Amino acid sequence: MENNTLFLQLLIILLVARTLAEVAVWFQLPSIIGELFAGILLGPSLLGWISIDETLKLLAEFGVILLLFEVGLGTDIKRLARSGKKSLIVAFGGFIFPFVFGFSISSFVFGLPLLVSMFIGGTLTATSIGITVRILVDLNRLEATENQVVLGAAVIDDVLGVVLLTLLYQFAVGGEISLLNTGKILLFVGVFFIVAPVIAKLISLVIKHYDEISKIPGLIPVTVVSLVLFFAWLAHFFGLPKLLGGFAAGMALSWRFILPFTEFHQSDIVFTSHIEDQMKPIIQLFTPFFFVLVGMSLNFHEIEWTSIFIWAFSLSLFALAIIGKIIGALLIDEKWLSRWAIGIAMIPRGEVGLVFAEMGRESHVFSNEIYAGMVFIIALTTLSPPFILKWFYSRYHSDLPFDNNEMERRVIRDRRRVKR
Repeated sequence: MENNTLFLQLLIILLVARTLAEVAVWFQLPSIIGELFAGILLGPSLLGWISIDETLKLLAEFGVILLLFEVGLGTDIKRLARSGKKSLIVAFGGFIFPFVFGFSISSFVFGLPLLVSMFIGGTLTATSIGITVRILVDLNRLEATENQVVLGAAVIDDVLGVVLLTLLYQFAVGGEISLLNTGKILLFVGVFFIVAPVIAKLISLVIKHYDEISKIPGLIPVTVVSLVLFFAWLAHFFGLPKLLGGFAAGMALSWRFILPFTEFHQSDIVFTSHIEDQMKPIIQLFTPFFFVLVGMSLNFHEIEWTSIFIWAFSLSLFALAIIGKIIGALLIDEKWLSRWAIGIAMIPRGEVGLVFAEMGRESHVFSNEIYAGMVFIIALTTLSPPFILKWFYSRYHSDLPFDNNEMERRVIRDRRRVKR
């Protein structure tokens, strides 16, 4: 491709993705819906202006690595510990039930192959902590008692989802499912999650030191992006998805990640806030390429819309995707209204589900028809919770408890003050 053509295509992708993202947010929808539709609009499904090439794939891959870095940066280990058993129950219930439901109906009802059914079940396990947090902030319920459980469970779901994605990716690449490979993968993941964050935390201390004495602006984004790329390479070296490296780097650089025998300092919040503020423009620049690429990967003209399969497949899995998350919330010892609020807040699949679906497409596990069905399901599970939660809280707001944890409130105030 000629350079001037490539520049024009990148310009079109960025402007259309941003415009439609703004429109989506104006309608109180997640911005990724607009970016996803931008891909559908520009790709073969509608206008057909842009086709996928290696350059766009590379930009999209870098975007998803940065996206997982942002998720890791928001991973709160202390919140996880505080929410305790309830978050564990909600997370594992919301992970196991959707996987079992998705796998069972795909394999036993629709007769799909084993690996395809496992990828479908894995896609249904996802919970988008970013979208969940955004919804709760909009509703001014982030500090509510039931949503402390939601955020803790969403963190666990992130970790479980990344591990499961790694396993399924290896199964897809290796062409078989073996206990030996599973054991190796779990060992690699365990070693990576133990060693990588510690190394990254030590490196972050060096970055912090030199940022204080550097005379040239931009040290933090340069060094942090370099660190993310290094851990992406390291993950690939271990035979794991590169996006796992981004997640580990983000988790390590978070002030919420506490090394053994170290104290929690206000300076950690300040430094992490600097990282968030300076990395956010870079993340917002590159992550739309991933969502646009997902939309462009769809070709609605190749799907037999009159087929009973595509509608039965999509609608049945959509129902099971919702039921599976709600069942996980109903297992805990809370008021019924709180359980329902937790279950609804766990529904959004968002970017995490799209990562699963795209990995299934890239590894040639999903056909175009199944891939389209999965993206349709993810879109529905992402679109519906904001409206359901707004209705739920408008009706039952006074009947739900509010969190009185002063430490949590103090930490939130500290972060807001630092950003100001």
